[in-house]
Amino acid sequence: MNGITDIRMTAQQLTVPQFDQVRELVSWMGAVQAQDYTMVKWALGMRLKSADIKKVEDALSKGEILRTHVMRPTWHIVAAEDIRWMSALSAKKIQSGMASWGKGFELSEELYSKTNDLIIKILEGNESLTKKEIGEEFEKLTNGKLTADDPRLSLFLSRAETEGIVCSGIDRGRYQTYALIDERVPPTPPITKDEALAKLALSYFRSHSPATLEDFIWWSGLSITEAKHSIHLIHDKLISEKFMDDKLYIHESYNDISIAEDVFHLLPPYDEYLISYKSRTHCLPLHHYPKAFTNYGIFYPVILHNGIIVGNWKKINSKGKTTIETDFFEKKTKVKKALINKAVQKHISFLQSSR
Repeated sequence: MNGITDIRMTAQQLTVPQFDQVRELVSWMGAVQAQDYTMVKWALGMRLKSADIKKVEDALSKGEILRTHVMRPTWHIVAAEDIRWMSALSAKKIQSGMASWGKGFELSEELYSKTNDLIIKILEGNESLTKKEIGEEFEKLTNGKLTADDPRLSLFLSRAETEGIVCSGIDRGRYQTYALIDERVPPTPPITKDEALAKLALSYFRSHSPATLEDFIWWSGLSITEAKHSIHLIHDKLISEKFMDDKLYIHESYNDISIAEDVFHLLPPYDEYLISYKSRTHCLPLHHYPKAFTNYGIFYPVILHNGIIVGNWKKINSKGKTTIETDFFEKKTKVKKALINKAVQKHISFLQSSR
């Protein structure tokens, strides 16, 4: 087997990007974690043949890709054709998490049914409204019983997402919006749970190989039983190999790849290369974990060099000029200056392509 990080960089489109279109990339990845909305645009752009923020924003505006809560109770970018089956597959899991957060808010199925109806009424007619605007409409329609600053509003909208009612709409400047899925995404035929489990497993191992069962459970939010069954459904497309104490699953297409050299990227926070595995020691030494993420789930921008996370970076805007500052974990780290300059210029050019 080739090096774990060499296969992962290839699978995650970090060695030689294969896609021109953002929708095709997102479909390949299955889902891309996206709580940092600005930086997830970079996570997508950097994986395209040509890193252009306008391509990413156009795909979001046209509804080719969408931002919603799926799999785990956090934001993800998914391809439009996948949003319905992915939402259906993860709905109960996310709703269970929401129930824990919503304790003490006097929530009930009757209230969720009522707010779902209100959300549909507010958004019908291809409306894309911000959370604040939806709250203001709630207040009008309920004569002040549900107010715009109601702390439950996020729960109402998240519930509507899990029930396949709403998804991301067309951005209003720097403000994100919600819209009705049925008005944003053409109808797609329903699929069985087994078909959904197989599609999810195929997406993950095709774009995240090599990975363990535990990695897949972490990324997908599936139960142990569901995850094992998902892998069984696509077993003919996977190769399994033992590495130390881990059983790694590798998609069959990575049976023979070249070792990657001089790969250098400025990865955004919450990037799939780091966050989508339960164990991250293959690409990040354990003693450097606190420099890449916290115990509370906050992930920082990091530097990837030949498969290993070796430092942090940050963007600095001063006097109308953007610069990038890098900070390597180890002083002895040696990286060709040309690689650093190329990565810095790629990110700055990406940002400037929106102007």
